[in-house]
Amino acid sequence: MSMPATMSSDKDEPANGLISNRPYDELAVGDSASLSHTLTRADIDLFAIMSGDINPAHVDEEFARGDMFHHVIAHGMWGASLISTVLGTELPGPGTIYLEQTLKFRAPISPGETVIAKVTFREKADRHRVTLDCEVKTTTGTVAIEGSARVIAPTTKISRPRTELPRIRFEE
Repeated sequence: MSMPATMSSDKDEPANGLISNRPYDELAVGDSASLSHTLTRADIDLFAIMSGDINPAHVDEEFARGDMFHHVIAHGMWGASLISTVLGTELPGPGTIYLEQTLKFRAPISPGETVIAKVTFREKADRHRVTLDCEVKTTTGTVAIEGSARVIAPTTKISRPRTELPRIRFEE
């Protein structure tokens, strides 16, 4: 099986193939950005490979049938990584520096579920620090993850070609 090296957004790519940001001075309370992604078993396996987290709740179907959710679920930090993707690629976007993140894990994300990761700009502070509310919801409206992030927003406009990542192939 081949797949992109990163979680891909189901969102349409801009026609111009560029990745751009919104600098600190352009941010306004209520600005938001999101991406959607349908979780696959390959996503779970890749996250386990990259993180080393082989908790059987995520990677062992037989074990997971007997646990509280009765099936394999995504790593919580997989869902949280979607928030990071929105922050680094959409709002504020390229040039953003993560400082702090709070997360509450409310519900599991299961293979086949489509989730929407959304960040909403809440406030500005000194030294280009900004706070954004964050959530990951299923398309049925269930909140899987919620919290807030504090980042340093870029001060200059950045617009660059999107990097094409290598493809990964799983082998047993």
